[in-house]
Amino acid sequence: MWEETEKLKRQIPLLDYLRRHNWGLHPVGSQQEFVGLCPLHAETRPSFYVNAAKNLFFCHGCGRGGDLIRFAQLYFDLSFPQAVAHLRQELAPVLASESELLQQAVAFYQTQLPRHGEALQYLHQRGLHDADVIQRLGIGYAPGGNLRRHLTALGYPLKFLREVGLIDPQGRDILYRRIVFPCQDHGHLSNLYGRSLGASPAHRFLARPKGGLHAWQTVSAFPSTILVEGLFDLAVLWQAGYLNTTCALGTRLTVAQLGQLCDRPGRQVFLAFDADVNHAGQQAAYALAQRLAHAGLIVRIVELPDRHDPNSYFAAGATAADFTSCLEHAQWLYP
Repeated sequence: MWEETEKLKRQIPLLDYLRRHNWGLHPVGSQQEFVGLCPLHAETRPSFYVNAAKNLFFCHGCGRGGDLIRFAQLYFDLSFPQAVAHLRQELAPVLASESELLQQAVAFYQTQLPRHGEALQYLHQRGLHDADVIQRLGIGYAPGGNLRRHLTALGYPLKFLREVGLIDPQGRDILYRRIVFPCQDHGHLSNLYGRSLGASPAHRFLARPKGGLHAWQTVSAFPSTILVEGLFDLAVLWQAGYLNTTCALGTRLTVAQLGQLCDRPGRQVFLAFDADVNHAGQQAAYALAQRLAHAGLIVRIVELPDRHDPNSYFAAGATAADFTSCLEHAQWLYP
């Protein structure tokens, strides 16, 4: 039951749900916090706050707060099981149509990749050249200027493209001039990640939950796992034959991602984080290693050459044998 409810909350963020019910809001403080009139009681001054990052709400007027399911309980006066059932029924068509739209966008990006030399050249610069791996990971390219026309021609309303986060208010492709990776969560397409070819912000996701560990349905079958920071790290390791590699899309794991790693007692986890000059990657690896070790996992920290991550290490000429040596010399961590 817990896994099902967590999946439900990841699929439809609280903020999106409230917007669908026409809750008036405006950002306050950070870009992740919003305030408006409380839907749960009558008031004239906004006191209902939503933290989009934490997926939680709290009203300073009536003192009530919680997550999406708690909101449905209070708003519709339902028990917990009734609220879960209600949300499933209410959101089923939305989830299906959003998933279909994202699938159409991914398919479009995949057709664009071989048509744009700058995208193929970028992949080669990053050391990624295996066509089978590129296809298996569903990698594509967003050239910009065509996505909106393509999707509206398929019958998707422009407003829906904005709601899902594929285009900005001006109708431009959010992932313009980016290599695109689809992010799966329990077999469900949860988000898209774009890596810029130019000088714009390097990393971009749609304004949606990132989901679980990447390719976990494949990786979870292995008794040992290599955890990396980025999707290009994962791609070059898969290319080198390390199909037990997964990615958390950063160094901070969510509760759900930690649960995935800990689903098999005694699993061996190799942390292959970036060897940053400021030691940020190494520090994050040690902090995570402590948590995993205390959860009963066997943890080893991989030391890469200075200033390298797995992607740059292979792009600089490292071989599978070189990386195997790094794994063999990985530091053991004991709880």
